[in-house]
Amino acid sequence: MKTKSLKACLNRYLVAAAILSASLFAFTPNADAQGTPVKNIVLVHGAFADGSGFQALYNILTKKGYNVTVVQNPLTSLKDDVDAANRILDKQDGPTVLVGHSYGGTVITEAGNNSKVVALVYIAAFAPDKGENTIKWVQSAPPAPENGILPPDDKGYVYYDKAKFHGGFAGDLSKAEADFMFASQGPTSVQCFITPVAEAAWKTKPSYGIVATEDKSIVPDVERTMYKRAGAKITEIKGSHVIFISQPEAVAKVIIEAANSVK
Repeated sequence: MKTKSLKACLNRYLVAAAILSASLFAFTPNADAQGTPVKNIVLVHGAFADGSGFQALYNILTKKGYNVTVVQNPLTSLKDDVDAANRILDKQDGPTVLVGHSYGGTVITEAGNNSKVVALVYIAAFAPDKGENTIKWVQSAPPAPENGILPPDDKGYVYYDKAKFHGGFAGDLSKAEADFMFASQGPTSVQCFITPVAEAAWKTKPSYGIVATEDKSIVPDVERTMYKRAGAKITEIKGSHVIFISQPEAVAKVIIEAANSVK
């Protein structure tokens, strides 16, 4: 009797252990499985622009289920722009892909050190190293003839020449689209361009770089050089400096790849 009772207890123990083991297996992530894709995307515009240019990219990404936030840079200094990005990043509810266009690449290089950021995407952007500033890379190659960046005014702000804006900045957009971009551009302090980066986030976080092959504002070879040094995965897309407006689907694809690649 005692033996049968002991066997019954043992059997019940084994059944309970099997159920517990199955439950733990069901809820323990498989080490070989990919992590959940990142759902937060933060977009940072560059100089001579504002966040409105990201509308098409925003629409594509949100329709695919991403939580997209657009930073409005004050463009008064690199520190102010990095602070603006960090205020948005701190509000994200989890891991985030940080995306920057043009001078916005310098901003994300610094702001990307935020703990919420798990990957960086550079869109026709600058990617300076620690101690480097944007102007170093602007001056690293002769500018294209269509480039219309004017010298700073008496208050230390830089503008883009209206006569060259369409061809030099947004050559593959309609004139009406380019005119709106020019009208909505933010005055950019020269301090944004001359302040060095304190710490380059691409040294510790995966990065992706988009080269706009028809860029007339940043020489494409300069983009390639910076991206290669950063160890970024490079994608080349035919289009102007505002490739994120003229080719939003292609740019969104790179951002989604960055989000899905984070483990």
